[in-house]
Amino acid sequence: MLELWVKALHIIAVVAWMAGMFYLPRLFVYHAMSEPGSQQSETFKVMELRLLRIIMNPASIVVWITGPYLAWAWGMYHDGWFIAKVILVIALTTLHHLLARWRKEFAADKNRHDAKFYRYVNEIPTLLLIGIVVLVVVKPF
Repeated sequence: MLELWVKALHIIAVVAWMAGMFYLPRLFVYHAMSEPGSQQSETFKVMELRLLRIIMNPASIVVWITGPYLAWAWGMYHDGWFIAKVILVIALTTLHHLLARWRKEFAADKNRHDAKFYRYVNEIPTLLLIGIVVLVVVKPF
């Protein structure tokens, strides 16, 4: 029964984390188009910080606690699909850290990328999510 509650918590955390992973790069698209120091830019800074600190960071931590617990509880550590999934989750986590770095650059008015760059970045979480879901549901190997 405990594993089912942990699984539910894991899914909730994944949904919250992915919502932030989709939204933060989209905020960056609009932030990159705003004038540094403008009221609009300052509003984006607050939105980005709160999204990262209140939603994304806690959700990712819960994912990284509950996921390995479930893998251990259900003995999935050696399954090929699970290893591939972990690689994609590591890629997602790496992107999370890149987004956090770029948020700091925006906060210091030192953004180095244009809106088009962030539009491309905005597609990466979708591709990773597709791969993760296919691996979890289909278990192709």
